[in-house]
Amino acid sequence: MLDRITSMQIFVKVVNTGSFSAAGRAFNLSPTMITKHINALEQRLNCTLLHRTTRKISLTEAGTLFYQGCDKILLDMDAIEQTITAQHVSPKGHLKINAPLSLTLRHFSPLLIEFSKQYPDITIELGLNDRIVDLVEEGWDLSLRIGKMISSTLKARKLTSIEFILCASPDYLKQHGTPQTIQDLPQHQCLLYSLGTLMNRSYWKFGKNGEHNIRVNGSLTANNGEMLRDAAIMGQGIAYLPKFLLNKELQEKKLVAITLDYPTIQEAALYIMYPPADYVPLKSRVMIDYLVQHFSQKAPWD
Repeated sequence: MLDRITSMQIFVKVVNTGSFSAAGRAFNLSPTMITKHINALEQRLNCTLLHRTTRKISLTEAGTLFYQGCDKILLDMDAIEQTITAQHVSPKGHLKINAPLSLTLRHFSPLLIEFSKQYPDITIELGLNDRIVDLVEEGWDLSLRIGKMISSTLKARKLTSIEFILCASPDYLKQHGTPQTIQDLPQHQCLLYSLGTLMNRSYWKFGKNGEHNIRVNGSLTANNGEMLRDAAIMGQGIAYLPKFLLNKELQEKKLVAITLDYPTIQEAALYIMYPPADYVPLKSRVMIDYLVQHFSQKAPWD
């Protein structure tokens, strides 16, 4: 009987590489032996896990579910082994992290400083921008991203949910009126974010799962949330931004939250993302665990 854990590892490697041959090279096994492991899993589960053609390998619906489960189990095993190893090995190395500019300046910087005190042998290189980066192509170890987790090519841990708020300055609302429904928004100046993954510069989403789209327009588009927030404070229009950018301004009544007939989008979250790999480096693992533990207590902006 083939070892089940080995078969799971091989299955994950086949999915990640898209190739039986590549998986075989990784495990020093023939493609025929790789096929036997996959077949053994399918027979055990009594379902097809992979669609296979001469050109492409893709997951079935059952295969997707099994892949997610296998990946979690293998990562948990890796984490347990690293936890034991970490008792005898000090984390060290150069850690490259990409993160959103505004989030880092407002809330992430203190966490990094505290992390550096705990792990002095890890040097950190921080890249700040709001665009989506290619971790593998650009050589990043980790990336902090806000949005909806849809990528199947990266690993991710959810850190916390992100609340979005629709807001404007008191002066703007006094001059132009307060919208009551999402259908009122096209008649207003909306401040548009050009790099959004949950919504683009033409449409804003409302409802718990973003099921209601409304077309918006405005005279200002920017790729930075703080710029849009400041424009809203100065009465330039209505902004739709994450709460962590607005807490202070809402408390000081420089901005007013707007409630419409549908709630603001609730599917956004902050994720720590990292490239798929059989082994997550200890320097990355300790940062991931550090952030997960911190955010499990309370988000820094709450």
